[in-house]
Amino acid sequence: MKYTFTCKKVSLNDSIKEYAEKRISKLERYFRDKDTSAFVTFCVEKNRLCTVEITIRDGATLLRAQTEAPDGDMRSAIDIAVGYIERQILKNKTRLAKRLRSEGFPPPAAEDDFSVAEEQEFHIVRTKRFSVKPMSPEEAILQMNLLDHDFFVFRNSDDDSISIVYQRKAGGYGLIVTDEAE
Repeated sequence: MKYTFTCKKVSLNDSIKEYAEKRISKLERYFRDKDTSAFVTFCVEKNRLCTVEITIRDGATLLRAQTEAPDGDMRSAIDIAVGYIERQILKNKTRLAKRLRSEGFPPPAAEDDFSVAEEQEFHIVRTKRFSVKPMSPEEAILQMNLLDHDFFVFRNSDDDSISIVYQRKAGGYGLIVTDEAE
């Protein structure tokens, strides 16, 4: 597994990075592809709130966890994030194995100290249909705020793509632009 570390508003010593690498490396048993990469971002806010974001990319599969720990305890934030990703893998291993076919996950080892019940299927409880109108991202944000929604789907008048604007947890707005599948 390849590791990429990013530090925002904090400089970390190598022991924290080594600890993160050691903890994340225990997830390697779930991935057969050696080109798997892990992106780890460390951040400390002004009130000493530590944030660790771990993103693991294995081909088309993307696993992500973001955790916070108070009082500068970066190691506990790493542990919580790795545990969350492992629970995601175990909960969705059959769905992921179907999607990845022969590249699926091996069965979990017997030493797992917890078991996760698998969800049988997704239940769609409501379907909405609406026309997607051409507008600018600024107009879409205004429309989203008027509707008091967290996101809004629209056709971007700049490049004619289907796009989504959304409110970010940390403040501000995000824009997702779709591309045609090849």
